[in-house]
Amino acid sequence: MSLHGRTIALAVTGSIAAYKSVEVARLLVKAGARVLPVMTASASKFVGPVTLSGICGQPVALDMWNPAFSGEMHVSIADRADAIVIAPATADLLARLAEGRADDLVAALALCAREVPVLVAPAMHPRMWSHPATQANVAEIARQGRVTFVGPVHGAVASGDVGFGRMSEPQAIVDALDAALAPRDLDGVRIVVSAGPTLEDLDPVRFLGNRSSGKMGFAIAERAAARGARVTLVAGPVSLETPRGIRRIDVRGAIEMRAALWDALGADLAGADALVMAAAVADYRPAETSPTKLKKEGDAAAIALVKNPDLLAEIGAARDARRRPVLVGFALETQEGEALVAYARGKLTSKKCDFVVANVAKDALGGDENRATFVAGDGEQALAPMTKRALADAILDRVKGTLAR
Repeated sequence: MSLHGRTIALAVTGSIAAYKSVEVARLLVKAGARVLPVMTASASKFVGPVTLSGICGQPVALDMWNPAFSGEMHVSIADRADAIVIAPATADLLARLAEGRADDLVAALALCAREVPVLVAPAMHPRMWSHPATQANVAEIARQGRVTFVGPVHGAVASGDVGFGRMSEPQAIVDALDAALAPRDLDGVRIVVSAGPTLEDLDPVRFLGNRSSGKMGFAIAERAAARGARVTLVAGPVSLETPRGIRRIDVRGAIEMRAALWDALGADLAGADALVMAAAVADYRPAETSPTKLKKEGDAAAIALVKNPDLLAEIGAARDARRRPVLVGFALETQEGEALVAYARGKLTSKKCDFVVANVAKDALGGDENRATFVAGDGEQALAPMTKRALADAILDRVKGTLAR
């Protein structure tokens, strides 16, 4: 992630959503960031400074009048921060940002920020968010180009009312910050990513499938977009939110995924610079799909299956002598060590990939972490266990290097 080793100023204002700022702080610390907590006086009515200080491991800056601090506090924090996050941001704070006010530490800090991202996560009652004055303030802040808004989102607020005004979830805020700080080293690169399982229908209520959650493919798409790539994500049936800034195509079975991939790549494969095939495509599908629910008959049943097309092999065989687009395959096995690498090397050759990401089912399926080995023509590279987002960056680093050849 782009947050490791970064210094983030986290400013909290007086909204009931302030309790979520503690989780924002926790996620930032978990990602390896140093967090400088800042609170308004009204924010401390909702969440205790000791709580935020305990999570961040840093003292909370509450105002600009601390006699123990030498220098100008808002200037010092702005100078140290690689980014500023204001979460939650109240309607009052938005009004003061629009006017360029500096009447408390948070507003002064935002005004003092230079050449670093400033992310603002509004939180207020839907009627306050939709009020013409608030919308005018939001438009003015956007016109100045000083900040990036994260939300608000539609949902229930503290009163029980529902509408736009709910603060974005902490992970979404951290993801937006990660994207803002990510290197734009894939700017303009066109990447197609497949993700998740394919489900092959037996009848309207039953299917053949697998345990792929889609998390690995979605992490690759998310990190590629954060690094500037133009990303198309072809996703099997998964319950994952679409990452920011990507084009998503939802499919169900292997045949539908095949059509979506060729549409994204183009008949001559000129529509993408790289294809990362993280999807777990079913090897077989039922020979027939019943239009009505199949009934139990007898003590045993047999299902006739037909082989699905090998999507990775098709695309590998269709590439020209320049080996474009860069082709990344995945090998998921239950065996480890030499057996895993041998299987991946066979896949590397038979599918004509540039490299294969080999991983073991018990490490890869369902969780947020993975352990993989890159297998390529020039050898193998075993990686330490890491989050899927970190592995996504490692995969993209290798794609970038292959594109540079």
